[in-house]
Amino acid sequence: MKKKIVVAITGASGSVYAKLLLQKLQDLQDQILEVGVVMSDNARDVWKFELGNESYRDFPFKFYNKADFWAPFASGSARFDTMIIVPCSMGTLGRIAAGISNDLTTRAADVMLKERQRLILVARDTPLNLIHLRNMQTVTEAGGIICPAVPSFYSRPKTIEDVAMTVVNRIIDLAGLEHESYRWSEGEK
Repeated sequence: MKKKIVVAITGASGSVYAKLLLQKLQDLQDQILEVGVVMSDNARDVWKFELGNESYRDFPFKFYNKADFWAPFASGSARFDTMIIVPCSMGTLGRIAAGISNDLTTRAADVMLKERQRLILVARDTPLNLIHLRNMQTVTEAGGIICPAVPSFYSRPKTIEDVAMTVVNRIIDLAGLEHESYRWSEGEK
């Protein structure tokens, strides 16, 4: 069954993760029925600053305004099954943990939790304070998945994008999509 996926991009540092995720979702379109994207204003600014471009405009997905509560994934009746917030700022995480639906990202996250669908928050901040940790606990207890943007190195990545892709591959796994990626101990001794 093809997936309906929401990708929300916040203004936290880590635009490379969002870019690589959108590229990977584009490559996996045979498994996907629909991808909706919502970006905060800060996300656009950070993308341009960190990546030096506005290449998010090049993806074939439908983009929604952060205040568009008419977006299909603002309601459980649209039956989106996965939401990925990448990168996820601590402010967004806090609003989700508190049940505050003041924009499309937080409303869609609330919908995913109430509908018992997959919500993946790619937290991108360090160090973490106790409030962050408690918010992560709250979201986890409500059914969300916290996937910190912590890369792995056992695949021996060569470039910054290779390093970031180790996180994106975990996100794709958590979303339940089939794809090729490095797997621990497969074919290596």
